[in-house]
Amino acid sequence: MRQRYAAVGRDLGRILQVVSLMLPVSILIAIVNGEFYAVPAFAISAVVMAGVGTILVRWFRDAPSPGKLEAMMTAASAWGALALLGALPFFLIAWTIYLDPFPAWANTPVVDETTDVFRRPINGIFESISGYTSTGLTMAVVEDELPRSLHWWRSFTEWIGGVGVIVLTVAILARPGSGSLTLFRSEAREKKSKIHPSVVSTVTEIWKIYLGFTIASIALLLAAGMPLWPAINHAMTGIATGGFSVHAESIGAYGPLIQYAVVPIMVAGSIAFPVHYLILKGEIDNFYKDIQTRWIFIWFTIGSLALTFVLTANSQFETLEQNFRHGLFQFVSATSNTGFGTAAIGGGTERAMSAGATFIICLGMLTGAAAGSTVGGLKLIRVATLLKGTVWQVKDVFTPDSAVRNLKLGKRTLSEDEVQREYTEAAVVFVLWIIFLIVGVAVLLWLLSPAHPAEYVIFDVMSAQSNVGLDAGITGPDMPDAAKVMLIFNMWIGRLEIIPVAVLLGAAFRRLDLYT
Repeated sequence: MRQRYAAVGRDLGRILQVVSLMLPVSILIAIVNGEFYAVPAFAISAVVMAGVGTILVRWFRDAPSPGKLEAMMTAASAWGALALLGALPFFLIAWTIYLDPFPAWANTPVVDETTDVFRRPINGIFESISGYTSTGLTMAVVEDELPRSLHWWRSFTEWIGGVGVIVLTVAILARPGSGSLTLFRSEAREKKSKIHPSVVSTVTEIWKIYLGFTIASIALLLAAGMPLWPAINHAMTGIATGGFSVHAESIGAYGPLIQYAVVPIMVAGSIAFPVHYLILKGEIDNFYKDIQTRWIFIWFTIGSLALTFVLTANSQFETLEQNFRHGLFQFVSATSNTGFGTAAIGGGTERAMSAGATFIICLGMLTGAAAGSTVGGLKLIRVATLLKGTVWQVKDVFTPDSAVRNLKLGKRTLSEDEVQREYTEAAVVFVLWIIFLIVGVAVLLWLLSPAHPAEYVIFDVMSAQSNVGLDAGITGPDMPDAAKVMLIFNMWIGRLEIIPVAVLLGAAFRRLDLYT
């Protein structure tokens, strides 16, 4: 047992050491933008994060390589630790602006409502985990008023979180062997996420693809007419399917051309990295041969047209083009779990879209897109496994016991044992996902009802747990702290697909002797 916790402590320390490198980069961004008052906040945060990581690594330096259980505990604890330590820049910058301790040359701005909310630690923790889990729900009242250094920090956390902090750690530390592979899979990374036999080579390729698509996204947004600073931030959060924006109106602050230009960025973030790798090598047929990629386009098309129909039937917007554009954008944003918006879903206590439109968007958030990409949600491959597996189970009743049965799932042909194993895994995740969704909804209804419609409470909890970031006007700094804690928990378990968090909590209960 002691060795198990030692492996977790050692690997958690390594992750914190690597992620702390984000903070010196952020210091440079603050200097370039003339926000010198923010430099001490990033420097202190870097020292704290790197210091905690170094202490853990040295303390547990003789720990063995992690097994599956230890890796899951490491993944869950790493995302929890980053939520706390990643909140430091928000907290320290907010207090720096409030106290204004530096000379005039530091360019400290006047206190504004948006940044000032982060003087409360819970708001910074919420923003931090929303970033690292690439969710995009925010405590910022008017995002336009945030300092550019915090714009960057929010976007940077989503960009790193989209591809995964463990993927970043393995890439930088280049740790070969089973320990790296086990950690890689613990971060909700499926076996099919591997590109090369070596996990180190795999994460290197993932980062090459990710960086390339980020640069291409910046170029696309610039070509569509978006200014440089918003283009950088929206490209980072778009390809990460995160959704933080530099504007309170999100992508709705821009015209139709830019709104259409953002759609392919969200779609690119929805496709699995191994498929991107094959397509970039010239194997274009993977657009339709890969089951997840094929269904991404089918599901995006069906959902967008359905939402367009509902919006048009309700005369939501003035023209058919507007209904189509907003229907396309909102459904792709929801299903890719990006969370950008061009139109309000709801106003907290007032309805903006109909219940039918809200329901369609919720369906998109529930399914998500491809496993092995940057998205959250249940994932399309898991939904396909549940649907086809259920049909397979029903047909089994009418099949002789002596018959040998297989199940075709994309390019794979599964034996009976493989079907049972994968179907059971998908069913367990689905049931747990629904249970935690119900818990979150129940808590928020208790805290917020009857002021907010139940459908909007369900919407915001589902958005948090699917790591989407769209909201119906409920999530914000004025909501009760208990509601914020509940949504933080939903974002945490959603990013790790529940099982690693359940393992960590189970180990903690066992350690505290809470089991009878």
